[in-house]
Amino acid sequence: MATVLLLRHGRTTANATGELAGRRPVDLDETGRKQAERAGERLRALPLAAVVSSPLKRCRNTVEIVLPAAEVIEDEGLTECGYGDWEGRPLKELSKEPLWPVVQQHPSAAVFPNGEAMSDMSARAIATIRRWDAKITAEHGPEALWLACSHGDVIKAIIADALGLHLDQFQRIVADPASISVIRYTPTRPFVVRVNEGGDLASLIPPKSATTDSDAAVGGGAGSGAV
Repeated sequence: MATVLLLRHGRTTANATGELAGRRPVDLDETGRKQAERAGERLRALPLAAVVSSPLKRCRNTVEIVLPAAEVIEDEGLTECGYGDWEGRPLKELSKEPLWPVVQQHPSAAVFPNGEAMSDMSARAIATIRRWDAKITAEHGPEALWLACSHGDVIKAIIADALGLHLDQFQRIVADPASISVIRYTPTRPFVVRVNEGGDLASLIPPKSATTDSDAAVGGGAGSGAV
């Protein structure tokens, strides 16, 4: 199967002020733009078969900086969790809400007021990534690399699923702004190759002699890099 690189958008004005952006059209701040530029330096060397993005402004602007020549496909399945009435409010204020400890300790039970359930966010994000991965594999072959740009909680939910974790454990995972995580899906299981990574990605390019009929090739051999 193909390999997906999960890119989180760069830091935003809401990240900088400690607000929950949600689905509001917030933009990258100067730090976020610099983060995206550094991510671009690593990603532009890769032969990406496709680039898929959340339609929200901060993701689209990140991709435009990272891969200015790319043809970007928007997919609502990668959009931010719908935080409903929580959107735009300071995190310090939200931390006092009765729902806050549920979000932190039992997110599978969390439903945001006038918003989305975290379990629904997780299910649609995972389904979106797996659908695109199967499509790109069918069209470009099992050694294809592709990129999906999304949001912190969305990426964490996708990684948790790939690790075989219950959604209630996804808060243990970190996805920093402009970080890259890598998953390779196979017929037997996903392999989480990298998480919250910021280093050289050249080792992801498969050698011309790479075999495609064994899970062992993606199990962490020489040149696989650190997670």
